[in-house]
Amino acid sequence: MAYHNDLGEWGELVAIDYLKEKGYFVSEHDWHLGHKDIDIIAIDNTTKEIVFVEVKTRRDNVFGEPEDAIDSQKIRNLKSAASAYLNYHQISRQMRFDIISITGTTDENMRLKHFPDAFH
Repeated sequence: MAYHNDLGEWGELVAIDYLKEKGYFVSEHDWHLGHKDIDIIAIDNTTKEIVFVEVKTRRDNVFGEPEDAIDSQKIRNLKSAASAYLNYHQISRQMRFDIISITGTTDENMRLKHFPDAFH
């Protein structure tokens, strides 16, 4: 992975595969409405919740864990994007926000951590 955009896209695809293996139905990837965006939107088939997933991918953890990059401003932006998505699609359903953190650059050396219901 030479560029961070490529690494981020790879991380999102890894996260999608992971969620599908865990029984989630992935309905959207890289959803945008204006300046609002959400990495992955899925349905947790166990709880039936709509899950808004933020994926953070880093080559390594030299500068901290990927999930540490999600600050209060990013959380506000994600909540705003989720609200826009729900309103746009007229969805009324229980929801939650998950984080998937990936460290590494290949399927062989990557480490994935999933944080369900990471914030409210």
